[in-house]
Amino acid sequence: MAMMTVYHGGYQPIDQPEIRKGRNTKDFGTGFYCTIIKEQAQRWARRYDSGIVSIYDVVMNMNLKIKEFKEMSEEWLDFIIECRSGKSHDYDIVIGAMADDQIYNYISDYMDGTITREQFWVLAKFKYPTHQIVFCSNEALKCLRYRGYEEAQE
Repeated sequence: MAMMTVYHGGYQPIDQPEIRKGRNTKDFGTGFYCTIIKEQAQRWARRYDSGIVSIYDVVMNMNLKIKEFKEMSEEWLDFIIECRSGKSHDYDIVIGAMADDQIYNYISDYMDGTITREQFWVLAKFKYPTHQIVFCSNEALKCLRYRGYEEAQE
């Protein structure tokens, strides 16, 4: 994998990314979440009064344990359900589509037994593409090179 640019949306510039365990479980577990889609990072940042998009170059260390979901699949769904249920994994980096709020509502409905797996897939059509790359270990964070930041665009 060649060098790529990723973006992190938040409320302040983050020149020294770190992994913080939060209260909420996320799609791919604990880690530092970024995306290759600048507009998506802008949406993340606009949740805050002072939205900031931090920009990084990424040079992948191919010795790390990397899991990439090329598309939404049964494996992707099961992985998200496990992570959102609090189960940990041993990947350094996880890459794939994001279960945004609407998709996660469908996942919750599936987990609660309100809808079937087949109904989930019918409902789970994205209105716009999503992407996330999660750096899950300190070794993975070393792949990031901070380039700067910009204020989120309205």
